[in-house]
Amino acid sequence: MAHYIWIIINALLVIGTTLYIWLFRPNDSAAVLAGKWLAQVAVLLFLINVNMYFIFLVIRKTRVRKVKVILARISRSMMKVHIPLAVAGTGLIVFHGVVMAWKLGTVIGLGHGKLVTGYVSIAMLAITLFAGVLRRQKASGWRRRFHLTSAMLFACFFLLHLFWPI
Repeated sequence: MAHYIWIIINALLVIGTTLYIWLFRPNDSAAVLAGKWLAQVAVLLFLINVNMYFIFLVIRKTRVRKVKVILARISRSMMKVHIPLAVAGTGLIVFHGVVMAWKLGTVIGLGHGKLVTGYVSIAMLAITLFAGVLRRQKASGWRRRFHLTSAMLFACFFLLHLFWPI
């Protein structure tokens, strides 16, 4: 039951961010539209990676063996693409940040809350990537929690950035 709720939440997040970006944030600049596309693809990549935590959580918590087996198979394939998705998403986010700071920074100022929350989000993303490198070098409980906590903080700051008004 919990996995259905998480699937619904993911679908609502993807649909909600898409509608919010394209319907409530119109812009005529081709560069800003390209920046939006980059960000939206990066959001999907990061959403896939964040969902790995919830797949492992359901594996740990569920008592239904069939669900555990299915999710274990999914998680094995997801682990193979976790790092490439994170690197690709980070590259897209960096391009998004450069484009938006270049185009919107001149309009609203580089100290505007929208851009500041973006800076903090990129900093949290860098910390998350660093934590992931540490975890890959040597797995430990502390490094796992550090990577997980920084990833969840990144997700929170990203959502704050997304919904910050211009």
